[in-house]
Amino acid sequence: MGIIEAAKLAFEYKKYDENGEVEETIRAVDGVDLDVKKGDFVAILGHNGSGKSTLAKQINAILTPTDGTLYVDGMDVRDEKNIWEVRKTAGMVFQNPDNQIVTDKVWHELAFGLESLGYDNATIRLRVAEMASYFGIQQWFYKNVVELSGGQKQLLNLAAVMAMHPSLLILDEPTSQLDPIAASDFLETVKKINRDIGTTVLLTEHRLQDIIPYADRIFVMDEGGVFMEGTPREIGTALGREKHGMFLSMPVPMQIYGETRSHLTCPLTVSQGRQWIRDYIEEKGITKEQIQQANQRLAGSTHAQDNKLPGETAESEVKGILVGLKLKKNTPEPAIQMKGVWFRYEKDSPDVVRDLSLEVKKGEFYALVGGNGTGKSTTLSLLSRVHQPYRGRIYLEGKDLRSFKDTQLYCSYLGVMPQNPQSIFLKKTVLEDLYSVIGGKKEKPSKEYNLSMKKEKAIEGIVSLTHLEGLLDRHPYDLSGGEQQRLALAKVLLLRPKILLMDEPTKGMDAEYKEELGSILKKLQSHGMTIFMISHDVEFVAEYADTTGLFFEGNIVTSKKTRDFFAGNNFYTTAANRMARGLFPEAVTGKDVVSCLTNPS
Repeated sequence: MGIIEAAKLAFEYKKYDENGEVEETIRAVDGVDLDVKKGDFVAILGHNGSGKSTLAKQINAILTPTDGTLYVDGMDVRDEKNIWEVRKTAGMVFQNPDNQIVTDKVWHELAFGLESLGYDNATIRLRVAEMASYFGIQQWFYKNVVELSGGQKQLLNLAAVMAMHPSLLILDEPTSQLDPIAASDFLETVKKINRDIGTTVLLTEHRLQDIIPYADRIFVMDEGGVFMEGTPREIGTALGREKHGMFLSMPVPMQIYGETRSHLTCPLTVSQGRQWIRDYIEEKGITKEQIQQANQRLAGSTHAQDNKLPGETAESEVKGILVGLKLKKNTPEPAIQMKGVWFRYEKDSPDVVRDLSLEVKKGEFYALVGGNGTGKSTTLSLLSRVHQPYRGRIYLEGKDLRSFKDTQLYCSYLGVMPQNPQSIFLKKTVLEDLYSVIGGKKEKPSKEYNLSMKKEKAIEGIVSLTHLEGLLDRHPYDLSGGEQQRLALAKVLLLRPKILLMDEPTKGMDAEYKEELGSILKKLQSHGMTIFMISHDVEFVAEYADTTGLFFEGNIVTSKKTRDFFAGNNFYTTAANRMARGLFPEAVTGKDVVSCLTNPS
């Protein structure tokens, strides 16, 4: 018997009206068959809202199946007597590290689960010491949890779960809030657990660069069901052949392979990709002169994006959102200036932002990258006036940030999309939450909405732009992580900001919608909007940002045009650049590499 066996598994969310009557039934998981053997490493892929997280919560007995059967290590999860044994067997690490931590000290967090299960002190001490040593936690063992970086918090969550010796480890998008290096280290630890201990791993993830090559099997979900199953290479080949949107989630080497015509074996990893490029060049007879010409062409280019909105999203919808904005495109004047800014959270605590100076031009798309805990989000909180520096000045379009009235700053001037989108959700449905931004449904001028354009039309436009159709009657908290990000963006854009501040906007988004989001942002930028984004998603930054800065220990250590930034880094760079830099050093995106290979001269 496998460690996970599911047959025709289903789960329904029910929406109730004011009288307690069922108003709507949403089938989040629908007829899933699943067979996972002990010791397997399994990845579950799918679009936002495809049912991945709901399935994971059923396996952990957080949710009880509506229909079908589900056995975890031979235990029926629908039997209430088995719930605690199932949860001991199937340990789970969630997407947001902070949501899983319940104590104030690292050592106590490691012990908490064991204490709750009633283990004796000797066993607790042994397991805590074992986990601290295995996961390399000794140096911060006695620290306060609040002092940890995002990567350290997620590693702590993993160690705390593994202290209970689960046979099955479930991870629901565990790297969505981690920087690339921290994410790679975390996933390497997960692979080590699977390899060394034999723990079965079931992982849902949008960030597949470091996972796909090591997965034994992949299940692809859509609309609550599993429509494809196989090895990584089988899945990648099938998705590429069908030109399915999920192919964009495959590792960059596989995507590049899919865009070329070659009889060679599809590469799964960056190292395999390096050799594949050399073999491809030999196979196609590409000369040194052609390689040189391709490099010259890349060196003379800036960005591949053409600013067109994809799909059926109309130009008029963007114009509708931006009605009333008198913006100038790409002028030399700065939209954002920070001059000698210092900030600390407490009087006696260390400085988080240190002598920071920054300038973002009007109409520019500026991205700030860097490790967890370096001060990036704090910088955004200073720009949005959530916190104020104790030294230095911040200017928006030449005006001191302190001089703005709240209504002037946050209504039609500055738009802020926070890292946690739930922090700006106020109402019981998506539609109500959207209307709350513009003062409700009544057609009357207000400080939030002073346009002649009917509110209904504005809502229709923003819903179409952010693809929220079909979600309007859902509770915002019932949306997937990526859907919540789209709702947050919609709310922010309804206020028609001149400057858009975004903290990890691609967190939890599937690759297909990332592409759509990038095109939307570039279109907004073409209308004159200035965009300042903090992100760990280097692939997204490389594709869409004009300028990229690296944040380290409270300051920006370098700021360059995006292509120059990634082409000049050895470690903090894209998979495409690591794969191709031996031959095409200026290539930073998969599209760059494909262009060099298929059109070298």
